[in-house]
Amino acid sequence: MDRPQDVYAVIGGSGLIGRQIVDKLKARGDTVFVLDVTQRHDDVPFHHVDVTNKDGLRDTLKRCGATCVFHLASPHAGTARAEVFWKVNVEGTKNVIAASVEAGVRKLIYTSSSGVVFNGKPLNGVDETYPFPAKHMDVYMETKAKAEELVLAANGKDGLLTVAIRPCGVFGPGDRQLMQGLATAFDRGQTGTQIGDNTNLVDWTYVTNVAQGEILAADKVDLPVTDLSMAVAGEVFFITNDEPWRFWDFTHKIWDKLYELYPGHQARPEPRVIPAGLGMVFAACSEFIAWLLKKPPIFTRFNVIFMSTPRLYNVSKAKRVLGYKPEVSVDEGIMLVLNWWKSEYPDKPSDVVKA
Repeated sequence: MDRPQDVYAVIGGSGLIGRQIVDKLKARGDTVFVLDVTQRHDDVPFHHVDVTNKDGLRDTLKRCGATCVFHLASPHAGTARAEVFWKVNVEGTKNVIAASVEAGVRKLIYTSSSGVVFNGKPLNGVDETYPFPAKHMDVYMETKAKAEELVLAANGKDGLLTVAIRPCGVFGPGDRQLMQGLATAFDRGQTGTQIGDNTNLVDWTYVTNVAQGEILAADKVDLPVTDLSMAVAGEVFFITNDEPWRFWDFTHKIWDKLYELYPGHQARPEPRVIPAGLGMVFAACSEFIAWLLKKPPIFTRFNVIFMSTPRLYNVSKAKRVLGYKPEVSVDEGIMLVLNWWKSEYPDKPSDVVKA
């Protein structure tokens, strides 16, 4: 069966995942537009659009003739005030839904997060039936969960079909969050400290694998099904590389490569392991001092939990229903992102000022 020709609008198409979706759509000859507040590329039509402006978003979608929207616009976790997360992730998503309906869009693929089900306790292979926690770990996860609920509730209404994708631990070329953090730690000689015993397995996802999952969902969301277990519309899917790594094995793999890429830049510190319980004490003290100084804390209890808790997600639904299969392994992905990082920073590993 021939795939129906859609016109794609990628909201947040200048970002890490959005850019890879754009590249994949371009590669197969699709018509694609980028809608974002920042333009980083000029190889596809770009429209400066803010999701907090519903009318502007609707008018742009109409001008593009969009039939399928990928919605990825969101501040990065830990980078904005609470009210900004609510304004962009929740109110902005309401606007995306309304604008899509008014513009005649048929498909809406929303990028959620695996973190919407994380409550600080071990997750050992949970699937999409696992419930949201009574209290989310932070406002980013809370607002992403709320936005996901809005998107799924809109499915089947006013001619709109919706899907939510939950990636975990996304990394790849163009990443300036995870890689910047690891490169900064390397630059400051902070690679020797380990929080926890490194027995916690964690899922990671190379960015093109996420893009693949998103496009598969878009292609299949409007296909008729006789078996409801194969439905895509109104569903949520975890997307990972399906090859868990111990948390510190992943970070040390990157740091080891940075020592190779920047020889002589930094002496390798002596390793030291801090038990997770003691790390929580240090983090609580850091948070208290930051509160006294009215500054953001450098080290938090959430950091300790993130570094020492298993977070594994079952992707069998995505494999069975979407036909998802990771294209790039974690090992391959690490090499690709580090080669890109070296091309961005040929002489030094980051632009940070050493502590």
